[in-house]
Amino acid sequence: MALPEKFIDPSKSFAAVISGTTQVVINWKKPSTYRERFTVVSYNILGEKNASKHRHMYPNVPPIYMKWSHRKRVLCEELFGWNPDIICLQEVDNYYDLLSTMEKAGYLGSYKRRTGDAVDGCAIFWKADKFRLLDEESIEFKQYGLRDNVAQLAVFEMCKAESRRLVVGNIHVLYNPSRGDVKLGQIRFLSSWAHRLSKKWRDVPVVLVGDFNSTPQSAIYEFLSSSELNIMLHDRRDLSGQRSCHPAQVLGVKREKGSSLALMDRFFKHCWTDEEVKLASGSPDSRVVVHPLKLNSSYATLKAPTLTRCSNGEPVATSYHSKFLGTVDYLWYSNGLVPTRVLDTIPIDILQKTRGLPYKNIGSDHLALVSEFSFTQTTKEGIKNVTNTCLESAIATLPSQEDENIN
Repeated sequence: MALPEKFIDPSKSFAAVISGTTQVVINWKKPSTYRERFTVVSYNILGEKNASKHRHMYPNVPPIYMKWSHRKRVLCEELFGWNPDIICLQEVDNYYDLLSTMEKAGYLGSYKRRTGDAVDGCAIFWKADKFRLLDEESIEFKQYGLRDNVAQLAVFEMCKAESRRLVVGNIHVLYNPSRGDVKLGQIRFLSSWAHRLSKKWRDVPVVLVGDFNSTPQSAIYEFLSSSELNIMLHDRRDLSGQRSCHPAQVLGVKREKGSSLALMDRFFKHCWTDEEVKLASGSPDSRVVVHPLKLNSSYATLKAPTLTRCSNGEPVATSYHSKFLGTVDYLWYSNGLVPTRVLDTIPIDILQKTRGLPYKNIGSDHLALVSEFSFTQTTKEGIKNVTNTCLESAIATLPSQEDENIN
């Protein structure tokens, strides 16, 4: 299908996303050098137990939209509608229920449950006729003093192009806004393990996705995008940026003032203990945290209208409930890959009309991120040609379900 030369009015298109009529895709014009392509989804699907345990976070969501039976149906409709090759899910506590559905659609799967008392975890599904699994590892961060979160790593090979391999990492980073040291440590481990697997399989490219529980304006985002962070310049409790994303703050509604002690506390940087430094950097003597990958974000790379993107190109919001409105989910990629399309997200003014997620046609309190990638040419000249061609963007719409208006 030919791409339109002009942008479509995003507000109309995104309103249709909520009502189930349209999905908007940001495209790069695809030159002939884009050959082997594949699509990756990252989606925090809101675990059934968490949805029940934290029901107070969804006061405006009708009970029917919170039920797993409804959300599973909607989630699968979303996922199958995008026809992705690799699906990375977080907060999965009904894995075998999902697996039976995914297998009928031609997917294989792998699951890693969180340690401790938690019942959810991370899951990766892949099309059996598109990729074969060559290697996989999982990280239990508790072994390193980094809480009960887990991550998955998988090495895939394209079935019809055996020279095309990649490492996929899937993570759900610790939520706690105050524990930036633990968040940094988890991301550092994931990146290091992914780098090691990439080297093991002859420097294959890497895709790291998940819920990083950190905003695009945060120091942790800076760490991911620049590969290093001087933690002495930051307050451990504010590394993730989550504290600035209450819906009342984002939407400009006045909130009650905090206590005088809480307000005074903002003027004092929290001193890092040796243990916190060690958790973040791996050594009590290292004040700069580093990771070995050179990463870019597929959404920040593919430009889009300002209605859906913040200043650095990331989505304005990937999660919305009564306590949070902002972006914490990302699709990162390394050299050897180039993003060719992404499914754009929904502007805040349209999200606001839902009064909080999940919604009728959105099965989680997060929005899915979807990106198509292409392997780049192996020669320097080929990489240059691909990069030079990826300068223009357009929006295309994909037909979907029947048209309904937001109530």
